[in-house]
Parts: sequence; C-alpha cells; structure tokens
Amino acid sequence: MFDIGNVLYRWDLRCLFEKLIADPEELDWFLAQVVTPEWHFLHDAGRPFADMVAERSREFPEYQEHIIAYSERFPETIPGPVEGMLELVRALADRGVPLFVISNFGAESWAQFRPSAPIFEIFSDIVISGEEKLIKPDAEIFELALNRFGRRADQCLFIDDRLDNIEAGEAMGLAGHHFSDAARLEQELKALRLL
Repeated sequence: MFDIGNVLYRWDLRCLFEKLIADPEELDWFLAQVVTPEWHFLHDAGRPFADMVAERSREFPEYQEHIIAYSERFPETIPGPVEGMLELVRALADRGVPLFVISNFGAESWAQFRPSAPIFEIFSDIVISGEEKLIKPDAEIFELALNRFGRRADQCLFIDDRLDNIEAGEAMGLAGHHFSDAARLEQELKALRLL
C-alpha cells in the first residue's frame, strides 16, 4: 500500500509558485502565509477548490491570481516521480504483488494529475482522501481501504513518508515502512522476499 506524494511522485508547492513569484523572500512568505501546506491539506480532506479559493482570495485579495493558479495549475506542484520508485512499482507488479494506494490527495487535484500518470493503471485499487472525505492518519481511512482492498492488516506493507501516518497504520496492524528513498525501500522489499 503506497502513499503518492513524496513517495511515488515528488510534491512541492514551491515548484508552481516559484514561476509566479520572483522574489525569494516574498515566495517564502507566500508559502508560509497564503498557500500553505496546512491550507492545502483542507483540500486533501475533501474541501472543494471553489470554496477554498474564494475564502483565501477574500483574505489575500492582492494574491487572488496566485490562489486561483493553485486550483487550476495544481499538477505543476508535482515535478515528477521520486527517483527509482516507478521502476520498483513495475518490478513488484511483474512479481504479481498486489498493489494499492492510500493517499491524502484532493479529489479535484487528483482528477487533474491522474491522467498524466499511467503507472496507476497497474494498481488494483486506489483510495484518495478527498474523494472519501477521510484523511490519514485517521483510523477510518485505513479501515475503509482494507475493506475495499479485501485485505487484512497483517497482509499489508504500508509505505508513507510521514511518520504519523506510519504510526497510525501500525496501530491498525499494518507493517509500516517510513519512506526516505527507493534504495532503502528496495532493501526492505528484498528482505521481505517481495522482490
């Protein structure tokens, strides 16, 4: 069971907004005060872009165009795959290992990004937090995923870059891998004889 952001694909709001804000200090301020990861996580939890953009634009009218760009150009926050990870996924698929996703990802941003990433066609099922209006590390999203995937927790390896999500999965009985890079994950997959 894979997370997406900073596990399969790199994700960084800066990748979009450095194209729109030339001054480094202003860019840092904008990402700390206006379009922040914490604000973005509301979309992951199920809030629609329209509500978020309208509300934030009222708070920061001078940045309205940038806030709209967040909703319209979200895939530009995803500069590409994490090095080595798509190859690992394909190697697992070639071995017949069932592959799943459980990711904090907004429904609308997922709809924008998904067509550019054919790797997800080889996954058996995908749980997206914004579609379910459940979000990691809440236990409910793990319960939903296990039920939908038809798996027991003790049959699964859960791979995520956030320790709080790993700890929540382990509390549900999942084996957890706190992701840092493909090489370290590959070592564990080989130790588990999945590769």
